[in-house]
Amino acid sequence: MKLYDDKYAPNPRRVRIFLAEKGIEVPVQEVAIMKGEHKTPEFRKISPLSQVPAFELDDGTCLTETLAICRYFEATNPEVPLFGRTPVEIALVEMWQRRAELNLMMPIAMFFRHTNEIMAGLEDQMPEWGEKNKPRIVGGMKFFDAHLKGHDFLVGDYFSMADIVLLTTIDFAMFAGVPIADDLVNLKAWYERMSARPSAKA
Repeated sequence: MKLYDDKYAPNPRRVRIFLAEKGIEVPVQEVAIMKGEHKTPEFRKISPLSQVPAFELDDGTCLTETLAICRYFEATNPEVPLFGRTPVEIALVEMWQRRAELNLMMPIAMFFRHTNEIMAGLEDQMPEWGEKNKPRIVGGMKFFDAHLKGHDFLVGDYFSMADIVLLTTIDFAMFAGVPIADDLVNLKAWYERMSARPSAKA
């Protein structure tokens, strides 16, 4: 088996954090997105949509969606559970990671891809569209700040995949130039706690 990774992209980092929390080590091969390595004919045989991360099993099966890869490892290595411990928690983890994807990750990606000069060679940029996404990012952060009041984690009393998704999303927002506002004290405190976990360095 082999994990195809890019150390600078947020989605592969989610898998690395997930594996670190589980204590799982797998062989890794770097695929540099900024060098276009994800679009080579060789890599497209593994990931037809040129997506990173990708995970190739020993039988040749290839998984290319971040959550699909993590679901595989959750099923094969159920301890410690990161997708929920009860039916309600499983549903809540799914709900909150989905909210992080739709309400923050998507607008951040659009803002970054269409306004950052380092993406000019990879994207047909529309700066106006990128800027239109910035208020959505701010609104998304306010939404999560309100939820995190009085909560250590997004779901229940334990660290889950939802926290991994939000942590990597917030880090991506900061890299894109949209930090957490000072008045979002709940989100800031949560972010500091999550960033202090050893797995966050993965």
